[in-house]
Amino acid sequence: MPSSVKAILKPSMRDIGSLTVRRVLPALAARLVGPFIFFDHMGPARYAPGPGVDVRPHPHIGLATVTYLFEGAMLHRDSVGSVQKITPGDVNWMTAGRGIVHSERTPDEARARGQVLHGIQTWVALPLADEDAEPAFEHHAAATLPQLERNGVALTVIAGSAFGAQAPTRTFSPTLYVAASFSPDGAVALEPEHEERGVYLVDGDLAIDGEPLAATHMAVLVPGETVTLSSRAGATVMLLGGAPLEGERFIDWNFVASSREKIASAKQAWAAQTMGKVPGETEWIPLPERPSH
Repeated sequence: MPSSVKAILKPSMRDIGSLTVRRVLPALAARLVGPFIFFDHMGPARYAPGPGVDVRPHPHIGLATVTYLFEGAMLHRDSVGSVQKITPGDVNWMTAGRGIVHSERTPDEARARGQVLHGIQTWVALPLADEDAEPAFEHHAAATLPQLERNGVALTVIAGSAFGAQAPTRTFSPTLYVAASFSPDGAVALEPEHEERGVYLVDGDLAIDGEPLAATHMAVLVPGETVTLSSRAGATVMLLGGAPLEGERFIDWNFVASSREKIASAKQAWAAQTMGKVPGETEWIPLPERPSH
């Protein structure tokens, strides 16, 4: 492990119904990287015509969900009335705040023809001042996100700031979130603009200061150091992080909060079905008997 790497996080496989994901955060060695408290790598999963992903309405508090796809499409619906299809290169940012309910399903046209689904879903924990923010949703098409090129590396700034660019996505604290596509022999310097930084190798080969990183693993970097990321044959990489949050965060099922009391209240509200409804949907996921993560 190079001196610029503080920890290597290995994924664990999780079955979330019609999809298996590689879960990297939270981990024992790093519960959060900046505000990122949850990191799932979905797929690539191939669906024949007919079946698809059907994540029934479920709740969140205290976080924002961020969806970014490499392949396939998903349809998002939520209790603030949003209905939005996401396709590769777009970003869906849903602020749960005091409470939101949403579903995620395969769009009808993709279900009819079948598709490959591949992407990253993350949770960003909200600062204390914004934990109870009004729920909201925003979608940014791929063409509206900053696109940069550095030494054979194509960089898309999904949220926050990086490489001198600022994404239009709303954030609540200093945030680093970038998709990087390395051409063969591409290399880029990642400067210590953000205090906490993680590097996740989706596929291909990547070296950090000359030391290889295994695919589907995340390197948590030492603060304050510029590191060189390079690829011999090409790679897809996610860069994430930002400023650390104040205080501890608890995770219970789909809820993130600074206190167990907030989570207990959210559980009661969900059990009573008073957190909101997704228009046009009647199904919902009940509270699990035991926390799923």
